[in-house]
Amino acid sequence: MDKILTAVDYLRSATSDFQPEVAVILGTGLGDFADNITPYKVIEYSDIPNMPVSTVEGHKGRLIFGTIEGRRVVAMQGRFHYYEGYTMQQVTFPVRVLSLLGIKYLFVSNAAGGVNTSFCVGDLMVITDHINLLPNPLIGKNLDKFGPRFPDMHDCYSSAVRAKATAIAERENIKLQYGVYVGTTGPTFETQAEYRYFKAIGGDAVGMSTVPEVIVARHMGIPVFGMSVITNCGLSDVKGDHEDVQAQGRKAGLRMGRLFVELIKTL
Repeated sequence: MDKILTAVDYLRSATSDFQPEVAVILGTGLGDFADNITPYKVIEYSDIPNMPVSTVEGHKGRLIFGTIEGRRVVAMQGRFHYYEGYTMQQVTFPVRVLSLLGIKYLFVSNAAGGVNTSFCVGDLMVITDHINLLPNPLIGKNLDKFGPRFPDMHDCYSSAVRAKATAIAERENIKLQYGVYVGTTGPTFETQAEYRYFKAIGGDAVGMSTVPEVIVARHMGIPVFGMSVITNCGLSDVKGDHEDVQAQGRKAGLRMGRLFVELIKTL
């Protein structure tokens, strides 16, 4: 808690008490969404006390405070992953910090492998629920200031916000898929047997992030909207490649960005 509060105090001072309403976590290849933000202050992760540093290509590692259509936002241009060697508390540290800065909604995005065979590369999948195959970030002493020992995970991805997104997508002619995201440790891309397993247990897409941040946000009662960009189809014979994931993410990120902007305006 002391480390969280130290980071919060630093950011409040550095931004003159700028209070964001919406936080957006940008996944692999999706950092260009930040171009939609009228910037107020950009802060490198390395300058923030106790903040981890992104080590993965495609994650710039900075917080961008600013506005979108007059709404105050903060974007995480790069996130942290368990496979980088960080603890789950470090992976989710920024979400705790942003909650104390006053965010009312959390948007999460990621690049994911398609498990559902009806999905195509470049599809946008609205996350309706998740299956967690990572260590739970709430293991350990509960921080009572943030939430209960046993938080409920019903409506983990806000159905109300999803309904708004669907209406916007229909108006803007943006094709959406819907499905369950499976969170795994990585850093290996999944085997064919693992993809078949994920499909059998109800997964539609799989990736190496997002779930810990969402669990922590829901622990604190923050509504979440999540979206996966399908950057490869896991049950095909095409081998996984990080560079291609980034490229596919950038292409689909334009449509995702348009949807996010319109959605933020409605909140």
